[in-house]
Amino acid sequence: MTVTRWWPTLADAGDAALGLVTTALGLGVAISLVDGVSADNPLAVVLVALVVAVGDLVLRPGLRLMARVAGAAGALVAGLAAQVLVAWLALSTVPGIVLASGWSVVPVLVLAAVVMAAGRWLLGVSDSEYVIGDVLRRARARARRAGVAPAAGDREPGLLVVQLDGVGADVLEQALEGGLAPTLARWLGDGHRLQRWWARVPSTTPASQAGLLHGDSEQVPAFRWWDRGLGRMVVTNHPVDAGIVEERLTTGKGLLTPDGVAISTMFSGDAATNLLVMSRSRRPGPDGSRSGLGPGASYLRFFASPFVLPRALTLSVGEMVKELYQARRQRVRGVEPRVSRGGWYVVLRGVSNVLLRDLNTALVAEHLVRGAPTVFVDLVDYDEIAHHAGPTRPESLRALEGLDRVLGVLEQVLPVAGRDYRVVVLSDHGQALGAPFEQVEGRSLLDLVRALMSDAGVMGVDAPSGETWGPVNALLTSMFGGTGARPTVVLGPDADAHAPGRRHAADDAPGGVPEVAVAASGNLGLVWFPRLAERPVLEDVQERWPGLVAGLAARPGVGAVVVDTAERGLVAVGPRGLALLERDALVEGEDPLAAMGPRARADLARAARLPHTGDLLLVSAVDARGHVHAFEGQVGSHGGLGGGQNVALLVHPDELATDPLLLEDVGGTAMLVGAEQVHVQLVRWAEQLGLRP
Repeated sequence: MTVTRWWPTLADAGDAALGLVTTALGLGVAISLVDGVSADNPLAVVLVALVVAVGDLVLRPGLRLMARVAGAAGALVAGLAAQVLVAWLALSTVPGIVLASGWSVVPVLVLAAVVMAAGRWLLGVSDSEYVIGDVLRRARARARRAGVAPAAGDREPGLLVVQLDGVGADVLEQALEGGLAPTLARWLGDGHRLQRWWARVPSTTPASQAGLLHGDSEQVPAFRWWDRGLGRMVVTNHPVDAGIVEERLTTGKGLLTPDGVAISTMFSGDAATNLLVMSRSRRPGPDGSRSGLGPGASYLRFFASPFVLPRALTLSVGEMVKELYQARRQRVRGVEPRVSRGGWYVVLRGVSNVLLRDLNTALVAEHLVRGAPTVFVDLVDYDEIAHHAGPTRPESLRALEGLDRVLGVLEQVLPVAGRDYRVVVLSDHGQALGAPFEQVEGRSLLDLVRALMSDAGVMGVDAPSGETWGPVNALLTSMFGGTGARPTVVLGPDADAHAPGRRHAADDAPGGVPEVAVAASGNLGLVWFPRLAERPVLEDVQERWPGLVAGLAARPGVGAVVVDTAERGLVAVGPRGLALLERDALVEGEDPLAAMGPRARADLARAARLPHTGDLLLVSAVDARGHVHAFEGQVGSHGGLGGGQNVALLVHPDELATDPLLLEDVGGTAMLVGAEQVHVQLVRWAEQLGLRP
């Protein structure tokens, strides 16, 4: 159905008037406070606001050309320069304005942005809407020129997938009950439903996104890992490494093929357009540009729109101040468990919770209006704060409230978007609360492993006493005792290099290879012995470092150590027992996996067979409340098992039903299991909407 002659509504006129009023108010306050500039009368300030708006429109074509040529960096430089130039021209030429110093223009812009944000807040208007105001005005103007209203029935369907990074299903339900997610609450009451899905070990963003976007996460055993082929540690939030991982797992048929858009993701999903995509940021595009940043024109409206970027930068500083206050409040009140919240995290929170959120919102809105078939965006605000504050602490839930506001802002774009979008909201994992392992143990996992590998560590006072780990070690020896006949290839020199039955290549070993490498992904710890050319089995480890496995398992912060064996497959070793994971369900003594959830055995059996997995896998202890111990400095963590970290959320329209054949029973609840299954469901929905062949 079409509606002819779609004219501006009263709401449009009100929005334009509000924009002019807030701009004039911001400029007026800024002019009154900044030295070197003054106004003779209020009308002059209103004229400056008008000149700024007109100047922005006049400069746009040239800026768009520069952005196409120079990319995202060019858009940033050109946008900032344009804002300063327009403001300088307005303050220099409008009668009644006295500009004594050109250096006064920048503080005027910054102060005006702050006052405008405060003014919109006092008027009860979402300040986030200001970020997409230009996109909405352009879309409505296009509809007016076409003479039709953008009715849903006249548009092809589209799919918008919004990832709320780290938000567990239980946390979302708590936010819904507390009134912190009104947009999602309204959707769930009118045409959407909430389902849970199980994020398998490793329950991390790179593993889940590899599964969600490419349908395969087997190349991602953790957030970081030792790669024997490369001879070094791979870290997935390093662009080069992310690119290597994507090359290993992509088939060219990812979720976002053929014409989708990926925004702020770890991997591309084979999207045609990649904006802030880690795996593509070092890979040249067809025109020689770094395609991970994407085309510069996509950033132009954010960087060049008057006051948008200054507002984001200023509010980012405010977010940093808020973080310092909230961290101090935790210390003063004696909130436990807690971790240090200083250093670069303060800056990171300001950038991710304001600047990056606003930029992502603007980029998504831009591509919705353009009519991209499928758009996938990752919003990381909550996850970053929850790592340092705790998953259900007030500041974390307030971050989730901010993400709900973003959904509300994007909802405003949908009526004028280029397609009739269905919106799917999901997370990649949840988080679990708990004191870090180092607080419990008194030393890091790496230091503990080194101590147990050394004679002093095994026999000294810092090692667990034989009374503690002796029975388990005896059990290991009786069930999996080394035969002394298994050859192990050694790549570097060590004390036992010439032990009987061992081949070694010390003479031509690469220099600098460490004896042990340890990596943490939340409460999942991985240990490698890089000087061994292949993964050792338990019998080898027992022969070389007799107290290592049992010593690790005996520590109060460790729940289980998973290691391969020569004859009986994978085994999980706990402080008072062990469990076979593959060939039978044998448990000797106490089951070390009893507290780790209904899929502990299956998840660990899979994780311990991934191509680049650790020689040893450790999962922290899990207490009766579901609290865990991250092997890194986090009070909210994910990666292993325990608490709510494995139960992610999936909110989808009723018309896009979940295929019951994809569901599995997890502790009495039917769920999609693994990001790969969620990928299958998303692909089927895209096919249902006609977005994929």
